[in-house]
Amino acid sequence: MKLDEFFANVDLGLPLSNPILIFSLVLFVILFAPMLLDRFRIPHIIGLIISGILLGENGFNILSRDQSFELFGAVGLLYIMFLAGLEIDLTDFKKNKEKSIFFGLMTFIVPMVIGVISGYFLLKNIPSQPGNPELALSAMSNRKYIILSAVLLASMYASHTLLSYPIVSRFGVTKNRVVSVSIGGTMITTVLALLIFAVIIGFTKGDINSAFWVRLFVSVLIFGLVIAIVFPKIAESFFKHYDDSILQYIFVLAMVFLGGFLAQLAGLEPIIGAFGVGLTLNRFIPRISPLMNRLDFVGNALFIPYFLIGVGMLIDLRVVFSGFTTLIVAVVMCVVATLSKYIAAVLTRRTFGFSKDEGLLIFGLSNAQAAATLAVVTIGYKTVIFNSSTGEFIRFFSDDLLNGTIIMILVTCTISSIATERAARSLAVQQNHIDENLKEGKLVDRILITLYNPETLNSLMDLAVILKEKRSKEPLYALNVASDSSVNSSVDKGKKLLEKAAKIASATDNTVRMIMRYDVNVTSGIIHTIKENNITEVVMGLHHKAHFADSFFGAKTDNLLKATNQMILIYKSIQPINTIKRLVVVVPEKAEFEVGFVKWYDRIKNVCKQIGATTVFFAPQPTLKQIHILAQRNKFGVETSFEVLDDWDDFLILTRELRNNDLFVVLSSRKGAISYNPAFEKLPMHLSKYFADNSFVVLYPEQFEESKDGNMI
Repeated sequence: MKLDEFFANVDLGLPLSNPILIFSLVLFVILFAPMLLDRFRIPHIIGLIISGILLGENGFNILSRDQSFELFGAVGLLYIMFLAGLEIDLTDFKKNKEKSIFFGLMTFIVPMVIGVISGYFLLKNIPSQPGNPELALSAMSNRKYIILSAVLLASMYASHTLLSYPIVSRFGVTKNRVVSVSIGGTMITTVLALLIFAVIIGFTKGDINSAFWVRLFVSVLIFGLVIAIVFPKIAESFFKHYDDSILQYIFVLAMVFLGGFLAQLAGLEPIIGAFGVGLTLNRFIPRISPLMNRLDFVGNALFIPYFLIGVGMLIDLRVVFSGFTTLIVAVVMCVVATLSKYIAAVLTRRTFGFSKDEGLLIFGLSNAQAAATLAVVTIGYKTVIFNSSTGEFIRFFSDDLLNGTIIMILVTCTISSIATERAARSLAVQQNHIDENLKEGKLVDRILITLYNPETLNSLMDLAVILKEKRSKEPLYALNVASDSSVNSSVDKGKKLLEKAAKIASATDNTVRMIMRYDVNVTSGIIHTIKENNITEVVMGLHHKAHFADSFFGAKTDNLLKATNQMILIYKSIQPINTIKRLVVVVPEKAEFEVGFVKWYDRIKNVCKQIGATTVFFAPQPTLKQIHILAQRNKFGVETSFEVLDDWDDFLILTRELRNNDLFVVLSSRKGAISYNPAFEKLPMHLSKYFADNSFVVLYPEQFEESKDGNMI
């Protein structure tokens, strides 16, 4: 049998048309391109773009840029902008808004000025219609349209795409201040550039009048209100009522693309809508959570690589040799695009005193020309500004400008990726140096979660994952204690709880050490586990009273507090922790003298940063002063306010302070500790009677010292 007869039922003609074969090939490209180019220290992004060049219609014609690539490409671009909004530190973003505005204006104005000047001379000396150069030059002799074309070309330089943002995310420096500045500036310059673009196209069509501006203003205003007010309410309601991970992921994607569509309706680019949804959902999706892990994974494994391969398929390297004019145009465009963005980055760096690496990162993130550039050049090429008497069309952009733009995209994407990777790598090394104490084990956190009730398992694991330092390599410790007399069914139930805990943690790239222990009683099992594994903090659920005479926390918790000096958090969850907007933290007098003062503050800060919540501290004035000093020392602080609470007997006034979506954190103390107050004895009654409808954490910080024989002193 001949080979062609054997494969008769499969179409192997080029370009490939079999969807299974196409998808398989793309996946192998996504898999092997980064692996091969790592050897030559070429950024992954460039590898995927080069793969698109080689496999596309302008290369070996193996793949055609069909609707699947256009669809996945659009999804990938929106995904990049969504992740940028989702991963941004909102506190840092607000803190650096003036810097973002400055950079946004600089990265818009500088390319516009240089672009208009260079574009004017470029357009004046190249034909817009290759079929009849003399006719084209005659038509373009109208200075008004030369200027309009030059402004349109300059707006293309002013916009840029955060193509290299995945590199920043991969190196773990998304929290750096200049990343927030770059992202904010990107939004400003993109909006301004696309506004210029819309005005010029509208002017050509004769649509620019007062109605145009009113319509644009009203539509953008409505879009902004929907994103800022309606979307958060929808998200809050959804996350409170549905905890299924698959439903949450689908919900988030639906919101992203709805936001992109609403932006289109408002006359903006969909990427603006995707970024806005990212900012809106920022506080609902903790940085370390199963949902965030899924969003990162799917985007970086599929959608974004598809987009990059699609960008490569647009590039035709043969146009470099198509004529001397194309080469001149391409060189001018590459120089103007790169130089103008570099000048804007240098001006921003020197104005605000950023380091050289931070300046390079700003330049790297802002230099890539892709999405908006393609939109502008495509429409500019298709927009007819003259119809000659012979019926020929004169467009804004000629074939030379179209081809020059394609070359510019390749060059700027390459420079952007290399600059971003170099800067991000250097900043990551510096960041790791700052965290050298963590590497040496001086700040090791070993968190133990005690599991007994299936109903509280999810909330306890969510809290433990958020408490854990992101760069810590320590696993989480999940414990279920069975007494020696436990029946098999009880033991099986405990094992299932541990397995479910491990599954939840693995979705956040955390490992869990499952500990199934037999002991004389639960308290003894917990204490022995703490000592054997050097546990630093214990997370446990609120005890369910077995009978009326039982204590609020339960005998198990009371005995544990007496037997260990480690930090213990007792958590009662009324709503998912990612829907919490504010932490209200009440701190007793002299808490600053306790051994665990800095540690519990650091844990509060971690929770706030992960869920995007603000914090208000209530404490006596001397204690507030020490907390304020800690907040000022914290380079990556959270939005914090301070209120004086001089007398613990006034504890109940906090009922007026608590709002919906608050997490109430009460710093308590063991008897005999420096910060102990006899009024703590009333705490269980107050919590059960007046704060029953609030989520709360009762936190016992690390207290006392420990002697060599293991006893507290």
